[in-house]
Amino acid sequence: MGKISEMSTGITEKTVGVVLANELGYERIAMACSASFAEMMGFAAERIEDLKTVVSEAAINAMQHGNKGRPDAKVAVFMNFSDDAINVSVTDEGDGIKDFPPTPDIARIIDNLDPPVGFGLLLIKQLADRVEFNKMTDGGHEVKMTIAMQT
Repeated sequence: MGKISEMSTGITEKTVGVVLANELGYERIAMACSASFAEMMGFAAERIEDLKTVVSEAAINAMQHGNKGRPDAKVAVFMNFSDDAINVSVTDEGDGIKDFPPTPDIARIIDNLDPPVGFGLLLIKQLADRVEFNKMTDGGHEVKMTIAMQT
């Protein structure tokens, strides 16, 4: 957990962070944290819901795909408020996204004709104002997202 704990340096009154166990369900902690933080920063309810969704989807992807479900791995979520936006960093201990899945066909997923592969990435790209997928040099993977106060 060395690389994730090092990221916690530099936390200010406009920054929050949480390190999660690599267990599905713990993404709800990050969701609740992001909602409280956005509310404190004056975000509207609709944008708070967008933030909660992107944080949750990124954390789930980090747990399932980045950390490959390893119980000893961690996921870190850090948020910083700056310039009327919340910048989110979700970091796992994986190797990053090698091949992005094709854009899912929502109608086929709803009709149970296709598995929901890539649906989380689609939600993140649709709801965030900016998204970056980065492979970090120390072996972990980071997704950076920006959610502006106003759409």
